Amino acid sequence: MKFIILLWLLTLFSTQTSANSDNEDIRRTLNNYIQGTSYSYPDKITEAFYTDANLLLENKEKEIWRVPAKEYVNWFKKNNIGEYTGRIGEILNIGVSGFIATAKVEIILPTEQRRFIDLFLLKKIKDDWKIISKTATNEHSIQHGKRILFIVSNVHFHGTSSLPVGASFSEIVNAYHEFKIAGFTVDFISPEGGAIPLSYINTSNDLQKKYLYDADFMHAIANTKKPSDVTANNYKAVHYIGGSSAMYGVANSQPIQNLVMDIYENHNGIISSVCHGTAGIAFLTLRSGEFLVSGKRISGYPDEYENPKKEYYKQFPFKITETIEKHGGDFNYAPRNTPYIEVDGRVVTGQNYLSSALVAKKIIQLIN
Repeated sequence: MKFIILLWLLTLFSTQTSANSDNEDIRRTLNNYIQGTSYSYPDKITEAFYTDANLLLENKEKEIWRVPAKEYVNWFKKNNIGEYTGRIGEILNIGVSGFIATAKVEIILPTEQRRFIDLFLLKKIKDDWKIISKTATNEHSIQHGKRILFIVSNVHFHGTSSLPVGASFSEIVNAYHEFKIAGFTVDFISPEGGAIPLSYINTSNDLQKKYLYDADFMHAIANTKKPSDVTANNYKAVHYIGGSSAMYGVANSQPIQNLVMDIYENHNGIISSVCHGTAGIAFLTLRSGEFLVSGKRISGYPDEYENPKKEYYKQFPFKITETIEKHGGDFNYAPRNTPYIEVDGRVVTGQNYLSSALVAKKIIQLIN
């Protein structure tokens, strides 16, 4: 019996490893397409496509315009190598079934106020994933290419207990929606990357239901980036999401700290947080050695609203209010279940999930 269980575990691990490898290889192929078409690298485009692949595109004179991949590559040979074409690409979704896969990529052209959706069919050929077909459509768009970085935790349980934790779904969608309707692109990172636990999901709430059943949004949640996957100068602001999981693994992540302070100090970025997400900024330090929160008005979920008798609170590695004040911050909050935010320079913080949209709106105002 033990042998059978061990064999099952090994098979499961091998399958998961293979799936992760396929996903990474597909992303590499799609990124070759994105980089090749965005910066005029014909060789990268060629590498992404199978030799006899076809593109089925739109044309005023044809319902379906069949373009061989080789011809498509030639379009980009007219530019200088490395010349920016104005395209900003983003992988929205990937679905793998054995040796075939589908993928969805967004291409925005801010200067033309156009958004293209590219749908791909890929196949694994001799251990290499290639695009064998592509089709596309386009629409008017207000997306401008400016990016916001949401920071979330990978931790599933309170400390050493079996009490579950997760990122607050309401805090995610309330802020995410405000950024999206203002034309921003939102990326998610976590200390380890990959899928994260979620909490406080309410499908009776129209906005939460909208995003819970949005395949592209949930794909981003299931495939958060690692700090090493992103570049600081791409982001206008960072936003620490709350939920009790924010107490673990984020504040003490040196790669995240380094990235956030790079965005803030070297690229004039904004740092923001909501509820328990404020735990993430409690230990951030400026290059001067001073704590970020020192001398600033800060909000978040206050210690006074926690239940010190509960096991979850005993697991917390530190207290938010106490730590902010110890580091020189002026911690402020309002009565329970009341939206409340503090804005101090390029630091914007909110008390609870009711404050998430307000924080996002303030960030958008500061950026604009």
